[in-house]
Amino acid sequence: MKLNNKHKGTLFLAFLATMGLSACQSNSNNDTITNTQATDETSSSQSLSTQSTVSANATIQLKQDQTTVEGNGVSIDGNTITITSGGTYNISGTLTDGQIIVDSSDELDVELVLNGVEITSSSSAPIYVKNAKNAIINLVEGTENIVTDSDSYVLEDPTNNEPNAAIFSKDDLKIKGTGSLVVNANYDHGIVSKDDLKIKNGNITVTSVGDGLKGKDSIEIEDGTLTINAGGDGLQSSNAEDPTRGYITIDGGTLNIVAGLDGIQAETNVTINGGSFDIQSGGGSTNSSSSTNTNMIWGQWGAPASQTTTETSSSSAKGIKAVVDITINGGTFTIDSSDDSIHSNDSININGGTFEIASGDDGIHADTTLNLNGGEVNITQSYEGLEATTINVNDGSYYVVSKDDGVNAAGGNDASATSGRPGQNNFSASNGMIYLNGGLLYVDASGDGLDANGSIEMNGGTVIVNGPTNSGNGALDYDGTFNIKGGTLVAAGSSGMAQTPSSTSSQPILSIGTSFSEGTLINIKSENGEDIFTFAPAKSGQSIIISTPALTSGATYTVSSGGTSSGVVTDGIYTEGSYSGGTEIGSVTLSNTITTIGQTQGSMGGAAGMGGMGGKGQRPMN
Repeated sequence: MKLNNKHKGTLFLAFLATMGLSACQSNSNNDTITNTQATDETSSSQSLSTQSTVSANATIQLKQDQTTVEGNGVSIDGNTITITSGGTYNISGTLTDGQIIVDSSDELDVELVLNGVEITSSSSAPIYVKNAKNAIINLVEGTENIVTDSDSYVLEDPTNNEPNAAIFSKDDLKIKGTGSLVVNANYDHGIVSKDDLKIKNGNITVTSVGDGLKGKDSIEIEDGTLTINAGGDGLQSSNAEDPTRGYITIDGGTLNIVAGLDGIQAETNVTINGGSFDIQSGGGSTNSSSSTNTNMIWGQWGAPASQTTTETSSSSAKGIKAVVDITINGGTFTIDSSDDSIHSNDSININGGTFEIASGDDGIHADTTLNLNGGEVNITQSYEGLEATTINVNDGSYYVVSKDDGVNAAGGNDASATSGRPGQNNFSASNGMIYLNGGLLYVDASGDGLDANGSIEMNGGTVIVNGPTNSGNGALDYDGTFNIKGGTLVAAGSSGMAQTPSSTSSQPILSIGTSFSEGTLINIKSENGEDIFTFAPAKSGQSIIISTPALTSGATYTVSSGGTSSGVVTDGIYTEGSYSGGTEIGSVTLSNTITTIGQTQGSMGGAAGMGGMGGKGQRPMN
């Protein structure tokens, strides 16, 4: 065995000498109990209501130098308790310096029923599963179970740095029951399975130098309350060699994660069907790149340099991260991340859920496709809000506040995870697309509001853009075409780089050029004095683009600014009520495509120039 000592000194040598002496004095405990009774996988389905009295192969009462066993399948050597056969083992008591090892040679599950245990080890994993068909940890209702390791291990496998977690399993590991489990991992990881890790229930608290929970092949969480404070990733599945492995699936539960690196990280897919999530990664969104940030250098995250973990993937501090796909069908999320809050190297599907996001980089980023199909997303802080090569907004509501672009359709991968400032993406393709098909999209951007390296197509929904106040950006910015076939668009901002949708649009577009302040009403009335549209921009500017099915080609409208409205305002748009008291800008008859009124600059139905970076915006208060 190789001694991996993070803090070299004489204390550990003295400890080894003490352990040797202790072993010599514990011959009365060096007994082997032969197994004559074993259980099969049915042991894993014992009723949780009867788990404290579950039929067991053996009952183990832990006590330093005086551990006792009633039953079969257990051997004791000093303070090392080894389970040698499949079955169920009811364990209670305290080991101040010892270890439970599972080393079963048969093809049966091993279930450890933790009935109020406290195990500390100064040299290895307090619970170490070397061999078992499946390992099960059952937490007895009403009990607290504490597992603590040290910052120094005597490694059984120095080449692979194993074991390297306070609870370490080479085989599948399942944790169930309604009791509590506290894991203090001072060496590296908290709970590790080299195969599949399943959490069925329980109140689990992990504090770790490295990753909190790590299932190489997968992590599956059905329920329970998990509180994780990790120097590395909160949850990690790391199998990058098998495309059917390396995934994380969460169906429910409450997860509170503070991670130095990624909150949730999978080498293939992350699927979340429900649950409550509070995730902070990399010190949170305050640890972003800016001239005023003195907390850390952006891009330097994670555990102290003494951590022994060797990761194959590059370090990042994202909230939820997957290499292949992220699909979220439901749940409640609060994410405060230094890096992207939700990130995939391929695709993301948001089908439901409620999100409060604050990001030091992108709010939601997919290298290829971002499908927004439902849910309620509120991005209160980001460098860029929504980013992917192709962005499909189909349903749901999305509020985006960004220091640069609100919605950015580009191409390529996000390289900002490891160096440079946020948003420093390696995008090169010119085929970025934004499809606006339904739902509500509200953007408050200091850079471009909607920015497509390719084209934008709007078929439905409501899109409200409060764009930049500086003249180096525009509320709309696209390189190809922006065709509007349906839905409601309001885009307000500065006039220097203002760009209207394309003249090939089938829905009328009104471009209004007038100076306005934050909250100044812009009203459109029909010839007979009917209020058609009233909007209050959230920032000052000189350009407003409006397209809505309520506007008809060939009809004449009067546009006014200022005044008041008795209507109900939602996200700057007034409904019901009446408008009065404004100053008329002028009257105009709409053409089939784009009609302008007032003083306009920028580009009509064509490409605008390259924008710059602005300051921080804000979501309006209704």
